[in-house]
Amino acid sequence: MLEKRTPIPVSEAIEKCIQAAQLKETITVNYLESLNYVLAEDIIAKYDIPMFNKSPYDGFAIRSAASVGANGDNRIAFKVIDHIGAGTVSDKALRDNEAVRIMTGAEIPAGADAVVMLEQTVETADGFTLRKPFTAGENISFQGEECKQGDVVIARGTVINAGVIAVLATFSFAEVKVYAKPSVAIIATGSELVDIDAELTPGKIRNSNGPMIMGLCHDMNIDVNSYHVKADNYDTLFKAVRDAYDQHDIVITTGGVSVGDFDYMPQVYKDLEAQVLFNKIAMRPGSVTTVAVKDNKFLFGLSGNPSACYTGFELYTRPVIRKMIGEKEVYPTFVKAQLSEDFTKANPFTRFIRADLDFSTMTVKPSGFNKSNAVVAIATSNSMIVLPGGTRGFVAGDTVDVLVCRLSTTAGVPW
Repeated sequence: MLEKRTPIPVSEAIEKCIQAAQLKETITVNYLESLNYVLAEDIIAKYDIPMFNKSPYDGFAIRSAASVGANGDNRIAFKVIDHIGAGTVSDKALRDNEAVRIMTGAEIPAGADAVVMLEQTVETADGFTLRKPFTAGENISFQGEECKQGDVVIARGTVINAGVIAVLATFSFAEVKVYAKPSVAIIATGSELVDIDAELTPGKIRNSNGPMIMGLCHDMNIDVNSYHVKADNYDTLFKAVRDAYDQHDIVITTGGVSVGDFDYMPQVYKDLEAQVLFNKIAMRPGSVTTVAVKDNKFLFGLSGNPSACYTGFELYTRPVIRKMIGEKEVYPTFVKAQLSEDFTKANPFTRFIRADLDFSTMTVKPSGFNKSNAVVAIATSNSMIVLPGGTRGFVAGDTVDVLVCRLSTTAGVPW
């Protein structure tokens, strides 16, 4: 007897996944190896930045009071009494109409309270002249103006990028606490699937879902193990899923989650005693996407159709991984855009359409062939148009929701 399934809304399915996901344990890594991990601790400033008053330009440090009255008809002369570069300090204390040649980043010498940029001066035999007055503090980077000792400069939950690594180096964090990354297993099911180097005999197709999901995980810097199921029978599949579950935090299967005679995954979840969060969603494609949990581990049953498989990963798997690795922003990213061509197909359920989003004009259009078994549209698109259920089509000019999958290298605006 076929199992009756009750569809739930997409938003509810996403929320069920995120609520069930638990943070991974924290580990300590060298700061140079921390890229793309997520901070498990606040980074607190160990000292002021800047650490001292310094010059943001190449020029001359002066006493601003000595420049009062300077103009085009009354150039005021200064004598250079010292020269300092970044990393060195002057032992001279300035008096009126004295100056110190200073390089970018060097500490402001005693007695000086302004910096004159090099291009604002005219050189003389022993110094320079200038034609404008300066005020106290002009062209000076003051101690602590960026942050003070004790400030939280990078918050826990931040994904570590090159800029964060620069901050870690600035404050001498040679090691940093981060959240561990989950281990992922992929199992592509179906006796029709063959590997890339196998002969394509009648009735066989290439396994594209497995490599695609592996690529999506690698894009998040998550390691993946691929399990090969050769025989299309329940015992073989159950053993593969059970072994993968025992060794990994997340098991992703593609195919076998429908209600056909050879779709074994519902029974696998039952025999594993996993809690099924949902097994049908009011969406197209991917309505039979199934997610189950057991002991803080996830089993994602994604559709065997490539486009539906991709959509399921973006909506449900990616947010779970983000939650497990400690990211603050875990939900899918949606923006508003204007439809640039008609899409007149009725939408009884929420529909996700592979799309090309133009970030410069914020217009969007479907990307090529868009049935659930489409493969090429996945490669050529950067987003998904989201059309709500109960609508009877949209026309060019309508504003629609768009799920952003990746930024395009052609999305920028020319200088």
